[in-house]
Amino acid sequence: MGKYYLDMEEYRQLARQAVAEGCVLLKNENNTLPVKEGETVSVFGRIQFTYYKSGTGSGGLVNTHYVTGILDALRAEKEVRVNEELAGVYEKWCSDHPFDKGKGWGQEPWSQEEMPLEEETAARAAQVSDVALVIIGRTAGEDQDTKADPGSYLLTDKEEQLIRTVSRHFARTAVLLNVGNIIDMKWVESCDPSAVLYVWQGGMEGGNGVADVLTGRVSPCGKLSDTIAASIEDYPSTAGFGDKDRNIYAEDIYVGYRYFETAAKDKVLYPFGFGLSYTEFAIKTETFIDEGDTVHLQVRVTNTGTAAGKEVVQVYANPPQGRLGKPLRSLAAFRKTGVLRPGEEESFSLRIPKKELASYDDSGAAGHKSCYVLEEGSYCFYVGADVRSATFAGAFEQKETVVTQQLEEALAPVTEFDRMRPVEEGESFRMVQETVPLRSVDLAERILENRPASPVCTGDKGIRLGDVYDKKADLADFLAQLTDEDLACMVRGEGMCSPKVTPGTAGAFGGVTERLEHFGIPVGCCADGPSGIRMDCGTHAFSLPNGTSLACTFHVELVERLFEKEGLELRRNQVDLLLGPGMNIHRNPLNGRNFEYFSEDPYLTGKMAAAQLKGMGKAGTSGTIKHFAGNNQEFSRNLADAVISERALREIYLKGFEIAVKEGKALSIMSTYGPVNGLWTAGSYDLLTTILRKEWGFDGLVMTDWWAKMNEEGENGDTRNTTAMVRAQNDLYMVVSDAAANTGEDNTMEGLAAGRLTRGELLRSARNICSVLMRLPVMDRFLDRISPEERKEQRESAGEDAQFLDLEYQEVGRDTALDISSLSTEKGASTVLGVKLLHKGVYAMQITARCSGGELAQVPMSVFMNHGVVITFTVNGTNGEWVTRSADMGEFRFPHQYLRFYFGQSGLELKEVKMILKEEF
Repeated sequence: MGKYYLDMEEYRQLARQAVAEGCVLLKNENNTLPVKEGETVSVFGRIQFTYYKSGTGSGGLVNTHYVTGILDALRAEKEVRVNEELAGVYEKWCSDHPFDKGKGWGQEPWSQEEMPLEEETAARAAQVSDVALVIIGRTAGEDQDTKADPGSYLLTDKEEQLIRTVSRHFARTAVLLNVGNIIDMKWVESCDPSAVLYVWQGGMEGGNGVADVLTGRVSPCGKLSDTIAASIEDYPSTAGFGDKDRNIYAEDIYVGYRYFETAAKDKVLYPFGFGLSYTEFAIKTETFIDEGDTVHLQVRVTNTGTAAGKEVVQVYANPPQGRLGKPLRSLAAFRKTGVLRPGEEESFSLRIPKKELASYDDSGAAGHKSCYVLEEGSYCFYVGADVRSATFAGAFEQKETVVTQQLEEALAPVTEFDRMRPVEEGESFRMVQETVPLRSVDLAERILENRPASPVCTGDKGIRLGDVYDKKADLADFLAQLTDEDLACMVRGEGMCSPKVTPGTAGAFGGVTERLEHFGIPVGCCADGPSGIRMDCGTHAFSLPNGTSLACTFHVELVERLFEKEGLELRRNQVDLLLGPGMNIHRNPLNGRNFEYFSEDPYLTGKMAAAQLKGMGKAGTSGTIKHFAGNNQEFSRNLADAVISERALREIYLKGFEIAVKEGKALSIMSTYGPVNGLWTAGSYDLLTTILRKEWGFDGLVMTDWWAKMNEEGENGDTRNTTAMVRAQNDLYMVVSDAAANTGEDNTMEGLAAGRLTRGELLRSARNICSVLMRLPVMDRFLDRISPEERKEQRESAGEDAQFLDLEYQEVGRDTALDISSLSTEKGASTVLGVKLLHKGVYAMQITARCSGGELAQVPMSVFMNHGVVITFTVNGTNGEWVTRSADMGEFRFPHQYLRFYFGQSGLELKEVKMILKEEF
């Protein structure tokens, strides 16, 4: 097929490979894994029937055709058998103890009630099987942090007892952790299972990827993207996590292994980068060469074991402490080998620019305030399979301190606090406190000094954006035609589920009014991610492995290939921007959204995000990297101020974003809900203009998170303060229901009138938006330049979901009969109708139908509203008489919704389908 055909089988295989390569084996005694041919497996744990494909919230709501769990995949294996007797015991218990989905957004419990395991049940299973698998499941997500409680970060008593009981009866017991992020692991020593495997949340192909590892088709090659410490209290960030109003980042740059390897090695259970295999490898640094601006290492990896497998080579830098103080280890490079058979080897080069080893001097202690510097001294490098086992590979001597980058103070804190820094104590280091430097620049003055010019409105000169796209006109001349009101409308994104873009998606931006469309500005479409495309109308999409799982692959090429398929899927659904990748740092294991993010390490985070962007870019689409920046807690995320030093921001919390911008060529960025150093990020000038655009050269657009707040310094955040938003160069407020009517009641025009905002600043945001639209598929769609071949390929690969792409909307008032002339009532028919609700409120549906068959005839029919079933009933033969059925539909606050009618059998005749407003808001 052609360039834009999405090969779903290849997509599935890449996802399956990613799941397998992300699995991290922490323990494997008694040759527990892999399961051998002909063996019988007993699977314990209720989550075997309800595999967690992802976490909760916007990053997990992907409507899939299927989800393959671990038990499903094992049952499909030909070489191993499942103990179905035990599965039946669990199945019966689960039928009496159904899965608790919670009530409402972000209310699903972190775990499910576990079945108490009787000794007799375990003993019987041990008699008839060879190996035991115990599956433990956890979820968390948007609006729901993990808690340091049993059933969340900790195991419950029932779960621990389950592992102990099974381990007593089975010499080979493997615990599989179907979780989004690391959990407490003290139980490994006390319960003593013979094997432990993190399998994460693998999306719809999760079970198949895990089965590949369990059976030995794939040797485990995943590596931890986080440090697992003995206790949650051992993470220095825990003390500054979870407050409603303010979190002090006193650990500063000493996040994760940067802290533990410097000052608390004894607190670590499993170090960063750790992961076992079914084989063994020898890693040798053959050459270490100082090439002036670059360090060059030649590394050879040899498979010294008895099974085929892959290894990850990791390079860590140890810079001199100097005047600034530094972690003893920082990841500087990594590379994954191909599959090596026993005795086979692979050699490759790794080059590390010295400037990437520089530290930011936010205090002037090194003599160069607001600069990245290489302090004088010895820079040592360690190479190995994880941060702890890496051995010395070489060093270079920096003879004098040099400035690698001269910047300007930006985003420094305004709240006094002390931060950690290491001091030598014999042969080790301990942490002491030092005062954090506060902001010394006049931010208001900086904004005024850098305001753009404000050209007057020229009126309509006949220039259209297509002329700019075809290089027949200049963008500045085009934008000059727009009135101030036009520009105010352009910075308003619309959603959720806007009828102007693909049904069920999160937002529309660009030409969202008739006047903007008149000027040839298309409406771009963005959809929630990053674990797949969320379309609330019921369109099916591919559910991907979560961020933690992908990071643990340490395989950027694989991730890029996987997200090229994601890019094609976006294009097929006429979605221009995925709202992902999520790339905040795993500052603390309790952040509920860690499953969407990658790692505690900014370098690994940046490389993974860049790989996703490059992959989507090959299909012409892109992602929206988020949440920029400091979104490291879900509780009170729209209020709690993150108080962070400028050095920690630049070296830890912004570094991954910088890599994604510079290497991944990011087009779109989403700011956060909350404030950093007193300023809500959606209106933070230094974050979005001084650093992002001026220093990094970003030339894309920035959007808010949905219904985010902005503020003037010293004031509270407010969703209406788009004056502060535009001034900071956050280009899009997401979202309102009607941009032309200013339903969000923003203060853009008020700010213009009062001089707090200028036309030039609005033009700047309009330029950013239009320049991105012209780099996305929407421009060719708008100009009707999508080739017939591409349309054909996309519709063929979309199958029945293609019906959503041409949806029209019917207006629904207080009591409205829908136009159902397009409905087919044939067996298996599925038809979608779009509706525009003219009133917010609670609705009911009333259906009048008949069936001419005999009284024993059964004709089932279901109506779905977005994801949920509205009404399902079976009509028996009615002898030609009409029957009426009614059902409550629930409350709706957004106008555009989607109905899907499904008929399980032919023979039903519909007379009328009504929507009735029961209660108006």
